[in-house]
Amino acid sequence: MGALSPIRATGAHPQAEPSKAGRGQSGKTYETENRFPRMMQNFLVPVVRQCHRRSVEAKKTLENRSQAEAYVAQVRAKVKKCFGPLPDRVPLNTRVTGTLQRDGYRIEKVLFDSRPNFPVTANFYVPDVTTGRVPGVVGTCGHTNDGKADPVYQSFAQGLARLGYACVIFDPIGQGERLQFPAEGGGSRIGIGVREHLHGGNQQFLINERFVTWSLWDAMRAVDFLLSRDEVDPNQIGVTGNSGGGTQTTWMCGMDRRLTMAAPSCFVTTLLRNAENELPVDTEQCPPRALELGLEHEDFLVAMAPKPIRILGKERDFFDIRGSEAAYQRLKRFYSLFDAEDDISLTIGPTEHGFTIENREFMYQWFNRATGKGSSGHEPELQIEKVEDLWCLPHGQVCVNTPDWKASRTISDFTREKALRLQESRKSLSGPNLISAVKSRLGMPDLEADPPHVRILRLMSNRGHVRKYPQPFYVETEPNAAAICYWLSDQRNFSRLPKAAPGRVASLYVSHRSSDEELRSQEWLRDMIAHDPEQPFLTCDVRGIGESLPNTCGGKSFDEPYGADYFYAIHGVMLGRPYLGQKTFDLLRVIQWLGSRGYDTLHLIGSGDGATIATFASLFAASVKQVTLHQPLPSYESIATETDYDLPLSMIIPDVLVDFDLPDCRRELKSKKLSILS
Repeated sequence: MGALSPIRATGAHPQAEPSKAGRGQSGKTYETENRFPRMMQNFLVPVVRQCHRRSVEAKKTLENRSQAEAYVAQVRAKVKKCFGPLPDRVPLNTRVTGTLQRDGYRIEKVLFDSRPNFPVTANFYVPDVTTGRVPGVVGTCGHTNDGKADPVYQSFAQGLARLGYACVIFDPIGQGERLQFPAEGGGSRIGIGVREHLHGGNQQFLINERFVTWSLWDAMRAVDFLLSRDEVDPNQIGVTGNSGGGTQTTWMCGMDRRLTMAAPSCFVTTLLRNAENELPVDTEQCPPRALELGLEHEDFLVAMAPKPIRILGKERDFFDIRGSEAAYQRLKRFYSLFDAEDDISLTIGPTEHGFTIENREFMYQWFNRATGKGSSGHEPELQIEKVEDLWCLPHGQVCVNTPDWKASRTISDFTREKALRLQESRKSLSGPNLISAVKSRLGMPDLEADPPHVRILRLMSNRGHVRKYPQPFYVETEPNAAAICYWLSDQRNFSRLPKAAPGRVASLYVSHRSSDEELRSQEWLRDMIAHDPEQPFLTCDVRGIGESLPNTCGGKSFDEPYGADYFYAIHGVMLGRPYLGQKTFDLLRVIQWLGSRGYDTLHLIGSGDGATIATFASLFAASVKQVTLHQPLPSYESIATETDYDLPLSMIIPDVLVDFDLPDCRRELKSKKLSILS
């Protein structure tokens, strides 16, 4: 690991270069200590199991229709909490930019506004009919580069039109013609699909916005579009989609009462199976507080009961089909309380993840049954169009300027504008009011009265540190979670932490990525330790870094946007316990342990990510009398107002800019001899 990079002019977050090993002063190379790589997984799974049981047990106790109806009402209220307030409905401002006439149907190239100057690009497949109205279907797309124009998604929309349905299928944010971070010469500078979703979505958490809600709102506006068309029967409105589209279909069941039928494909399993199987899923697939509120995938379908829903699964999918089967059995019992067992269904295709023909035909059969068209669902012969022929704009991107098109606002534009509005309207907090707001946003529980249990680990010796014999301690901060602390010494010590000497200040260093490595590689830190050989000096790796850096989610994925660090952070969002709050709680428990050994005067030192954690902990810990921050994040506003920012979700607090920002916290710490090293 090299030195921490300087803070960028963009207000980006200082990142240490990832590496497997570091060098000591002798030039010898050392493997970084990482003795507990399964800690976060072992912590997460029991917590999610408990949430899952709440959902299962709540439905198990229902015995009649009246109780089932009450449960539906409860679930709908909880689902609304996940998505938060929906935006105002602006005029659709529908524009048809072209039409392709085909045998038995036509394809209209459509633009409609989801939000002000935030157009949705869609294709509207309309069957040729002479009398009456036809059922309408919203088609939602999975994670494909071409969105609505991907051959698989063309196929189901065209198949529906040939079978007598009007289907509007639209590009998700960050796909097809709606890239939010377009690169010069085409494509995305972030990465189409998941990477755009994460980059735009993680940033939104700072300002009390949810990417999951933005995606849902596009789909709800697609229903508005269908209902605006004379060809569509307003009493027969369905939704279907695969993968990410299966996600949107599921959320629509939970939120849009206008739907009359649904068929989510390759998504519905359980949140528990995803957690157990170490499966990261897109931020649009993780409703905030869902686990905290005791919701499972199936509950979003319950919200639509007893209307007809068919779950479409795949035997060889990465979404665990065992979860799908268990969810279906619980839904079947639930639907039986409405005497509607036949209106909930599960079909499992034999192949891998995808909206392949078998799942499409299962969907056609279901919709035909729901609309009274019969039970046949054979897919007609299809004519796959060229991707460019389905573009709504000649150049194929709404966020790119051309002579005849002014680029629309991007998701980052909205984030920046709201962050600045919040800055103007936010009251300045200090003292107890600030501390209360910080604790609430971090989702931190109260500290237990007793200090944490501590294990004494095997002594580390001569690893190139300033002091030769770091003694590691495993501080159990809560069940299955711990912080790893090193007591730095030039003498061998196999015992408990020595009692504090009267009148001595002890320094506690909070690492950015790994105490073991930073003790070797950070010259400023080595100088600080060497300055006073007699000063007590400890380090701390909170959960999820250093000694407990995860090796889950496919191995060495920590630094990937869609890897292990994101996985535990997004689960923290669903649990209502932000990952950063969990890490701050670890540090406070370490400080509590030090207090039990007489260390009541602490100098807290944090670097990079550790500086943010140290900032928050210092607000709560009376024993912290001095604070030093090395390369701290300047502010959360600097992240929210930059398109190309650099900060992982693990260091983001949902809704933080509604109440406070990091400079507010640092002002509060001036009384604790705050110093900042850059």
